Amino acid sequence: MKIAIINGPNLNLLGIREPGIYGRQTFEDFLKGLREKYPEVQIDYFQSNVEGELVTELQRVGFSYDGVLLNAAAYTHTSVAIGDAVSAIKTPVIEIHISNIAAREEYRLRSLIASKCVGTITGLGLKGYELGLLYFL
Repeated sequence: MKIAIINGPNLNLLGIREPGIYGRQTFEDFLKGLREKYPEVQIDYFQSNVEGELVTELQRVGFSYDGVLLNAAAYTHTSVAIGDAVSAIKTPVIEIHISNIAAREEYRLRSLIASKCVGTITGLGLKGYELGLLYFL
C-alpha cells in the first residue's frame, strides 16, 4: 500500500511554530514513528509553501497511490486550484488539520477542498494523520 502525505505552507515549522496550537513535535520525528509503526505501508512525504507545487504533487501521486492525506494548511481556505486538483485525481484524499479549524478564526470555517475529499479529520493533532492512514488500511 502506498500513501502520500502532502503538507502545505508553514507546516515545515512544526515543533517551533505556535506550539500551543500545533505541538512541539517536528513532522519529521512524527513521520519516523509512523513509518516504524506501519512498516508494511510505503508512506511518502511532501511539503511545500508553494500552491502550484502542491497541485503538481497531487497530480503526480493521484493516479498511482492508494490514498492521500492532505493538509493544505492556509490554502484550504483560499485555493480553488488545490480543490480542482483533488477533484481531478483518482486517488482518494482525506483532508487533515492539526488544529480544530472550526474553533479558530472565522475565515477558517470554509474549506475549498473538503467537498472533494472522502473525509476530513480536524483538531486531533498529529494523531489525525495516523487515523487517516488507518482509514485507508
